[in-house]
Amino acid sequence: MEIKELQEKVTKIFLSNLDRDKIDNSDNYLILKINEELGEFVQSYIIHKKMCRPEKYLSDEESKREMAKELSDVLGLVFVIATQFNIDVEEALVKKWVTKEWIKSLRS
Repeated sequence: MEIKELQEKVTKIFLSNLDRDKIDNSDNYLILKINEELGEFVQSYIIHKKMCRPEKYLSDEESKREMAKELSDVLGLVFVIATQFNIDVEEALVKKWVTKEWIKSLRS
């Protein structure tokens, strides 16, 4: 599946859930939500690294699965926010990381 198609599917599912739960799709909500999800990813990392109370410890397999789930939430929100602001994630990634077009333009 291409990134653009994934971005569209994730956004559609997310917006459907917001509609179902009667939550406003405001820019502020999305920024707060991605911060919430990033916090949950950080918590899963802390547990994975066993930098928490022993009663929270998980096996490496379980903690990696939790990290993957939380990271997918962060990435999903990146897709939704990009869609909200009409940003093509794939194009932005290529310009920033692959061709470095944006970095080169700053030096000109």
